[in-house]
Amino acid sequence: MAVKVETRISARVPEHVYETLTRAAELCGATINQFLVQSALDRARTVIEEENFIRLDMEAAKRFFDEIENPPAPNEKLLTAFRTHKERL
Repeated sequence: MAVKVETRISARVPEHVYETLTRAAELCGATINQFLVQSALDRARTVIEEENFIRLDMEAAKRFFDEIENPPAPNEKLLTAFRTHKERL
C-alpha cells in the first residue's frame, strides 16, 4: 500500500491580501487552502513550461532558419565522425 506523504506550506500575508484570497476562493467554491494550492500549482506549471521555450527576436530567428535551410558544408571533424559511425555499424 502506498503511503500518502503531505508537506505543509504556510505563509503570512497582510490582512487585505488574505481577504482578497478568501473572496476569490469563495467565488470558486473552494476553501482558501484549495484555492492557494491550485493557484500556486497552476503558476508553477506555467513557469516550468515557459522555461522550456526558446525565445528569439526576429533577427535571431531569421539567422536560425537561414542556417537550417542553408547549412554549412561538413568540416573534417564531422566527416570523421560519420566515417567512424559507419564503421561501427
